[in-house]
Amino acid sequence: MLTRLKVSGFKNLVDVDIRFSTVTIIAGANGVGKSNLFDAIKFLSTLADRPLLDAALSIRGKSSHLADVRHLFHRLDSIMSYEADMIIPSTGQDDLGQKAKTAFTFLRYRVVLAHQNSGTLELLEEELVPIPKKDIEEEILFPQSLEWYQSVFFRGQRKQAFISTQHKKNERFITLHGEGKSRLSSQSANNLPATVLSSVTRAEHPTALLAKREMQSWRLLQLEPSALRQSDELSLAPASLGRDGSHLAKTLYTLALNETTEQKIYGQVANRLAELIDDVQALKVVHDNQRDLLTVEVAGSDGIFHPARFLSDGTLRFLALAVLEQSAEGGLWCVEEPENGIHPGRIEAIIRLLEDIAMDTAYPIDSDNPFRQIMINTHSPSVVASVPDESLLVAELKESIHQQTGQHFKRAHFACLPNTWRTKENVCQVTKGRLLDYLNPIVREESVEDGQRVKNRPDLQMMLP
Repeated sequence: MLTRLKVSGFKNLVDVDIRFSTVTIIAGANGVGKSNLFDAIKFLSTLADRPLLDAALSIRGKSSHLADVRHLFHRLDSIMSYEADMIIPSTGQDDLGQKAKTAFTFLRYRVVLAHQNSGTLELLEEELVPIPKKDIEEEILFPQSLEWYQSVFFRGQRKQAFISTQHKKNERFITLHGEGKSRLSSQSANNLPATVLSSVTRAEHPTALLAKREMQSWRLLQLEPSALRQSDELSLAPASLGRDGSHLAKTLYTLALNETTEQKIYGQVANRLAELIDDVQALKVVHDNQRDLLTVEVAGSDGIFHPARFLSDGTLRFLALAVLEQSAEGGLWCVEEPENGIHPGRIEAIIRLLEDIAMDTAYPIDSDNPFRQIMINTHSPSVVASVPDESLLVAELKESIHQQTGQHFKRAHFACLPNTWRTKENVCQVTKGRLLDYLNPIVREESVEDGQRVKNRPDLQMMLP
């Protein structure tokens, strides 16, 4: 779980410092930097898995040159820095299937990169350190139960870094420190093609390995209708949902096989889909034995099943999210504009679904409450009005002056609502006038059943028409 991110020098993200909970909604007009924040998270995730240049080239940009990574940096800077606080799983597997286990589940990862005139990237600093248990209360501000707390935080005591950077004369060394019987190893940072974290593949460095696994699980979910409509080969397709929505049929089929009765999973997904389409009565995955293909089929009130590929784009995306809800797969899922293709009257249904996909910090982490986090960006007034007020951040552009050059530039700025958990510390708060830009189109509703929503705040209602 990504609990806090500091980033500077990535596109228009300069001196950004954001705290996250299990569900975070980022609202803002087009072009203010909502997608840049998702790209920054994706880039950091990819740095834990692939070489520096490959990670940079995986991020979308406007450049026509495939090998141009300059577009990732702020136009006035050639250095970018990240600092990410995260809660990691206590157990996992290395690349050879060996079990890794750690008592240090609250970590801070820092990495600094520079753009060289040759067009390459240089690793300037890298650090992975444990966050002391005494600091947890100051760092984890969102509401949580004791049961949840005890299920994710452990009692490891260590002051030494797991990865650190040392400067010796004119050279920098990045060290992977030992755990248990493993030995430390130092590398000259001058020509490293990848982060040291990405090189960790064995359970002999369990904490670094599990931090890498956590960062690998940060994904940008871009559901493509063409991928969602594809059937899957039973024997070849992976049994997990792709980032583009591919392998929907195989994922649902596998989930159903793992249940005592397959009808339980199919029934739960169909019931969820019925929140969007009243006519949905049943759902199943059909196996074509001759072609070894799996196809999702949906039945309406007439009881006749039809392939799900005939559903609308928005309905298919909703179906994919309903399947994701049933899986035990953890990680961070970034979802862009989930309202696309959804009727305005059904916006609250998809918001409820996304909230239910995320873990509930009122309960301990287990198979029914997987360690899962959701981030959403949107520019829809209907979405902003429907989300919990504590989950909302509003993005806009702010005028700034570059400290070295004195030049004026606009940077992304993220503000929370007053009297929410983020205001426990001195953070920027969105003005009511700015928030009313989203809420003026919304008709007042008198009651809310499941917690306070943005549109129902008393301090805003008197200002609405």
